[in-house]
Amino acid sequence: MITQRFAPIVMLAGFFLSACAAPKPILYPNTHRQQVGEAGAAQDITECSDRAKEAGAKPTQGKSGQVAGGAVAGGAIGSAAGAVGGAVVGHAGRGSMIGAASGATGGFLRGLFRRSTPSEAYKQFVNRCLQERGYDPVGWE
Repeated sequence: MITQRFAPIVMLAGFFLSACAAPKPILYPNTHRQQVGEAGAAQDITECSDRAKEAGAKPTQGKSGQVAGGAVAGGAIGSAAGAVGGAVVGHAGRGSMIGAASGATGGFLRGLFRRSTPSEAYKQFVNRCLQERGYDPVGWE
């Protein structure tokens, strides 16, 4: 059946799209939020986000730094795990090299497809803008 053939592709595409989705504020359902509805709240979030960007707040932290950090951390963890595994079979050096390479690759890929979090300045700016409009932001997701 064709649907079963393409199921992995559809699932992979959904994963990539969800990884790219930008985090947004979660609004407490106070009286103002209930009055404006979903569409009004979404429009206000967009306007506050645009104002934050115009003011110089970055909507995401540096993606390259996150990717590099993930690769370094993965390499360090993989190296340690590989050394232990290699020591068991008498080749700690080889195990460490293999572990470092595979850990760095895994960390790099994890960082590459991980959703980037907004900077603190950006979140604070958007939260304040929304509060001034009558909303009660309670977090980001």
